[in-house]
Amino acid sequence: MLEIVNLHLAYGARKILHGISMSVPDGSIVALVGSNGAGKTSTLRAILGLAPPNDGNIVFKGERIERLDTADIVKKGIAMSPEGRRVFPFLSVQENLQIGAYLQRDKKAIRGNIDKMFQYFPKLAERRYQAAGSLSGGEQQMLAISRALMTCPSLLLLDEPSLGLAPLIVKEIARILVTISREQGISVILVEQNASMALRLCDYAYVLEKGQLVLNGSGRELLRSEFVRKAYLGV
Repeated sequence: MLEIVNLHLAYGARKILHGISMSVPDGSIVALVGSNGAGKTSTLRAILGLAPPNDGNIVFKGERIERLDTADIVKKGIAMSPEGRRVFPFLSVQENLQIGAYLQRDKKAIRGNIDKMFQYFPKLAERRYQAAGSLSGGEQQMLAISRALMTCPSLLLLDEPSLGLAPLIVKEIARILVTISREQGISVILVEQNASMALRLCDYAYVLEKGQLVLNGSGRELLRSEFVRKAYLGV
């Protein structure tokens, strides 16, 4: 699905990523774990064309995309739900979802996809005509994820979906993400500071420190790693 090879990224003179390489198989959930400033969000931005790399390759479904515009990358099947639940606050839940379907032309298919989102997130169905800005933090996160899914992506980039949410809401969103990935065959790159949740949720994980990959393995393997337990799990 996605291959990143020797990726370097800098913002001006400030080097952010130092030759990272990683892969995302079809239908898998891959976690990026690390502290603030490790380069996790920058990796997602590079994949989506928001921060073109200085060197290295990003290959999606056999095609290099590191020099494409973001709009073209989205059309190829990559979507992102950014950190901070950036919904359109004065538009309704349904209008936010319709905006997410801007690449679609089949109105029947759009209605079907909206109904599917409401099945995954019943709370959004209850608030279909409510302004997005009036939703709770957890509901806004559900809406942000749903809006990204309305593009019908093959690869979903999730940036800190648990940030600022209550544990029960985090657990619910995690459960639904696994369901969506398994049912629709969507690959997911999950960026999370909540390392415990991310490693329990993912099939495979990479640990980033100061723009370098320092460890990788299955979620279960990294949960048993003494380094990860001390550095990120507090045990």
